[in-house]
Amino acid sequence: MTEFSLAIVPRYAEVDQQGVVFNGHYLTWFDEACTGLFDSLGIAYPVLLADGLDFQVVHAEIDFVTSVRWRDAVRVTAQCTRIGTTSFTIGFTVLARTGDAEERVAVRGHNVYVMVSTTDWAKRPVPEHLRTVLGPG
Repeated sequence: MTEFSLAIVPRYAEVDQQGVVFNGHYLTWFDEACTGLFDSLGIAYPVLLADGLDFQVVHAEIDFVTSVRWRDAVRVTAQCTRIGTTSFTIGFTVLARTGDAEERVAVRGHNVYVMVSTTDWAKRPVPEHLRTVLGPG
C-alpha cells in the first residue's frame, strides 16, 4: 500500500483560543495530503479533469487522539484503504512532535470520495488506471 507523507508546521492563524489547531483545519490538511498522494502516484488532477472526471468528498471522519499546537512538527500520511465501484477511501494519520519529544498520533481520519463526470456530475466508475495505482495492499 503506497503511503504519502506531507510535512506541515501549524501556522498561528490555524490555532484557536484554546491554543490548539482548530478542528476544521484537519480537513484542509487531509485535502493537501490527498493531492500529494495523487501527485506521488503520477496522477495529475488537471489530467483527470481533462478526461472529464473529478472526485468529491461524500463522507469525512475525524478522530482526535491528542492536541496539536502551534509550531509542532506535523506529518500527515495518506494512503488508499479501499476502492469500490465508484468510490475510494483515503485514510489519514496526523503525527505530531513537540520539541525533542517522540512523534505521536494526534488525529486519525478518512475521506470517502466518489468519482463523477465533469459534464453532468453523475457517478462514474473508478477508472482502471486509477484503480491500479491506488490499489490497497
